[in-house]
Amino acid sequence: MSKVVLIVTDSMGVGALPDAAGYGDEGANTLGHILEENKNLNIPNLKKLGIGNIEGVLWNDIASARPEGAFGKMAEISKGKDTITGHWEIAGIYTDTPFKTYPDGFPDKFIKDFEKAIGREVLGNYPASGTEIIEQLGPEHEATGKPIVYTSADSVFQIAANTDVIPIEELYDICLKARGLLIGDVACGRVIARPYVIKDGKRTRTSQRKDYAVSPTEDTVLDKVKAAGKTVYAVGKISDIFNGKGVTEAVHTDNNMDGVDKTIEAIGMDFDGFVFTNLVDFDSQYGHRRDAKGYGKAIEEFDERLPEIMEALSDEDVLMICADHGNDPVHSGFDHTREYVPLLVYGKKVKAGVNLGIRKTFADIGATVADILGAEPTKIGESFKEVIL
Repeated sequence: MSKVVLIVTDSMGVGALPDAAGYGDEGANTLGHILEENKNLNIPNLKKLGIGNIEGVLWNDIASARPEGAFGKMAEISKGKDTITGHWEIAGIYTDTPFKTYPDGFPDKFIKDFEKAIGREVLGNYPASGTEIIEQLGPEHEATGKPIVYTSADSVFQIAANTDVIPIEELYDICLKARGLLIGDVACGRVIARPYVIKDGKRTRTSQRKDYAVSPTEDTVLDKVKAAGKTVYAVGKISDIFNGKGVTEAVHTDNNMDGVDKTIEAIGMDFDGFVFTNLVDFDSQYGHRRDAKGYGKAIEEFDERLPEIMEALSDEDVLMICADHGNDPVHSGFDHTREYVPLLVYGKKVKAGVNLGIRKTFADIGATVADILGAEPTKIGESFKEVIL
């Protein structure tokens, strides 16, 4: 049985794209700045795969003399720097019009229609850090039952609630109603349920987050692998990002390490196909919170688990590691950054030390996945199968 295993280390960018200034992200370098803030960052396994050999990375002093994987970096051609745009491009979709954003909050008419639909007034309706807004508005929410709504630089409508005030299933229903209303002039890429609890006197977000995305505008590599009669196994928020389109099996995760556990479980299962994993904590727990130390620790934890992932691979399997955008924890604000993303490829039959250079689009991954698994080619992207195998 052969699989391609793709792990998206959510937001782990490796330097500003040439057009980053147009997004307010000139000088961004998520991984480079994390290394500067964590002078003794211990990532021996990522080093072995060639992460320090990637062209233009600020920290080539950690380059491996004999990298065990193929390595490179990828540019994003789509307009945007959000989760959906990045993942969709990885899977073979070019987004030429950015998803609509709401820097001043959502229109009053939509908010009134939404309040009528859910039978509750709401609090907030402005761009905010998710952890900060529940501290600011949590007491009023808990006293009144009014859910907290907010957005960010992404095309997203987030709804936060204490699950002792609004039970989780009701929160999900509220999100579904929002999803149904956010069309046309108020179109929005994602609605996200952001449940939290009070634990040890602190408001803490739970792992019951759920994303309600728009469906992909066309078929992706997921659909093509599925059409070839093979399994598409989604780990983490992948199924939500694609609204289930092209997914044959899906499991959600509690955190990065749970995502690694479930990826290893999937690798060991008896099927040919595609294992597609998103590890979101890098982004949600550390990037948005501008926590460079915590981000560094999370990378070390992932690095420590890499040998387990690599050992689980069969002789025919191929492992790829990339990101979907940046989220530089020393950059201004609290949102994503427009960056190149890393590309690492490993397998028992993958040629070691191959420099994949600068790929023109994230979609080269989707094209390569389709090529390796014998599926119909994606609409965009250039396969690098012949270079690595």
